[in-house]
Amino acid sequence: MPERREPLLDRARGIRALVLDVDGVLTDAGLYYSARGETIKRFSARDGFAVKLAQSEGIRVAVLSGRVAPPLRVRLRHLGIPAELVIEGSRNKAKDIERLAGVLALPLDQIAFVGDDVPDLPALRLVGLAACPADASEEVRRRCHFVSEARGGNGAVREVVELLLRARGRWDAVIAAWERGEPTFVTHGDHDGDGRSS
Repeated sequence: MPERREPLLDRARGIRALVLDVDGVLTDAGLYYSARGETIKRFSARDGFAVKLAQSEGIRVAVLSGRVAPPLRVRLRHLGIPAELVIEGSRNKAKDIERLAGVLALPLDQIAFVGDDVPDLPALRLVGLAACPADASEEVRRRCHFVSEARGGNGAVREVVELLLRARGRWDAVIAAWERGEPTFVTHGDHDGDGRSS
């Protein structure tokens, strides 16, 4: 069940890594197929920007997905998420989030996980901060400490990153830096057409 603001900020303050599900979190959960059977995924530029922002603030970002999808690898390469922090084709998300915690060298209570459906419940149960998009399944929304106002693939990840940075007391400083034209991370040309390296 979602927590009230102060306990939520206390919980978020200790988070040092963010693990993301893909379908329904980084995407809108839709699966688009070409005539040749290729899967096409739609990602949010705002969520991509938030991932870069989190990384620039020392929050490591990892991915834990039940599917294997070549388009995902392209997106993660653009976001600078290293292969060792990506697990695709997971059939046991509790075991696999523990594996990621080992790679990150962090205890689970310093990890946030964003999931959206029943297969994510075992991982959500283990982490320090469990979060989900507004359109996650009812079972997941009940389990999470934080439910975003945005739907999956439409800014939910950005809301989680904002929560983490507000909890650290960094959000206002980050926004002020961007307003002054002093971005908190260097862009590398992988723009999504809106001037953000995301």
